[in-house]
Amino acid sequence: MATHHHSAAWSATAIGAICGVAAAACWAIGFVAGKHGITAGLTPPDLAFHRFVWTGLLMVPLVARAGLSDLGGLGWFRGFVILFLAGPPQALLNYTGLTLAPLGHGAVIQPGSAALGGLLLAFLLLGEKLTLPRVIGVVAILFGLMILAGEAVATIGGHAFGGDLMFAAAGWTWAAFTICLRGWRTSGLLAAQVVGVLSLTVYLPLYALFYGFDHMIAAGLWENLLQLVAQGGFAGLLALYLFARAVTALGAGRASMFPALVPPMTMLIGFLALGDVPTIPQLVGLAVVVFGFRFALKP
Repeated sequence: MATHHHSAAWSATAIGAICGVAAAACWAIGFVAGKHGITAGLTPPDLAFHRFVWTGLLMVPLVARAGLSDLGGLGWFRGFVILFLAGPPQALLNYTGLTLAPLGHGAVIQPGSAALGGLLLAFLLLGEKLTLPRVIGVVAILFGLMILAGEAVATIGGHAFGGDLMFAAAGWTWAAFTICLRGWRTSGLLAAQVVGVLSLTVYLPLYALFYGFDHMIAAGLWENLLQLVAQGGFAGLLALYLFARAVTALGAGRASMFPALVPPMTMLIGFLALGDVPTIPQLVGLAVVVFGFRFALKP
């Protein structure tokens, strides 16, 4: 009996770990595919369309079942706050950053800023303690981000530093989103459903009215299908589902370590798929930020 219990516990842990690693890989695929889409002629608004509009169509029945009148109990005000923090505006910051700065910068700065912002906002707004390991993590993450910013200014150009700032803003926006989820005790799955539905009703009309489909049409069918699958499928629905499974199996504390895998996975996939070779400063910044993640996630 004890052996069976131990085996079941190990199985749940293994499943949680596999789901967590797979979620990080899905987010990394979204980063790399986004860079590919930019190179192929798609624009940040096009990528945001693929990220949210198609999945939004799938979310309508789910939100309708939970109660469309109050967005499944979340409420319209909170729904629009989450739309801004985790919907198309946040994605546009990320994708625009990819037009200005290297993939390696986005891979490190956005997750690093999200972790940094999450720790500091939790301390300021939720009263969570900044323990010594977390302070070490904060300092290390800041140092790693400064290395990348220094490379942007010294060797790439001012436009790259602007891209870095956009990645950082996207990370802090995501951090504010996670703080809202914790403060409001809202599940990430419900938040994703609400973002999808509101993207249909808000972003889709604005995109069609003020931007149009010209770049999307010019990029061709296969590039758009790639982005639909990578942004809406992998980085959107699948990553969220897998991460939720990891949280269920391992708990929020242990599951929170998996986003730390996004930077190295993005660089690896970017190298294999795009031939994007990281520079020495990018690898050093990556190592320092991952080291900071290690401490930042300790209780």
